[in-house]
Amino acid sequence: MSTPNSWQVSAAPSSTAYFDESLRQHMLRVYNYMGGGLVLTGIVALFVASTPAIYQPIFGTPLRWVVIFAPLAFIARTFFVTAAMFGATSLYGYTTRRDLSKFGSFLFMGLIGLVIASLVNLLIGSSGLQFLVSVVGVLVFTGLTAYDTQNIKEQFAEDFGSETNSKLAVWGALSLYLNFINIFQMLLNLTGDREG
Repeated sequence: MSTPNSWQVSAAPSSTAYFDESLRQHMLRVYNYMGGGLVLTGIVALFVASTPAIYQPIFGTPLRWVVIFAPLAFIARTFFVTAAMFGATSLYGYTTRRDLSKFGSFLFMGLIGLVIASLVNLLIGSSGLQFLVSVVGVLVFTGLTAYDTQNIKEQFAEDFGSETNSKLAVWGALSLYLNFINIFQMLLNLTGDREG
């Protein structure tokens, strides 16, 4: 009977350490992509907002969304509140042992409800409904931030070692970016800072 080599004895702890480090690098890549997207959005919004000759013709094109996100360049207080909320919620989603997947369908239904309520409010223009949409929107997108962060972590674990992890990082960054932007927009509606 042969004795195990030292590398065989320590294989389990070292593989766990390797996985943990790989997961940390993956999440860092996700947040870097997301941060890069936010910086790019802010730069483009600042440029567009400071050049009326650019944003007036753009409103008739799909690029109108760039103009809609222009407040990113101007409203620092709400941006930092959003960043703090987002960071705390994402950290919770990353560190909690609680399974957040059971909240996924509830959050998705909330998202559908938000879309429907927003469309109805386009027709009736109710400030009360807009306030309600904004409050519920902050709750839904904050929940989605924790849910998506945990989901990103779990997808990495499922595909650990495969080449799809770089694609997962991009998709994860996109989902977190959209959550951040939506929380920001809803907080703008609540705080009345849309006009600066």
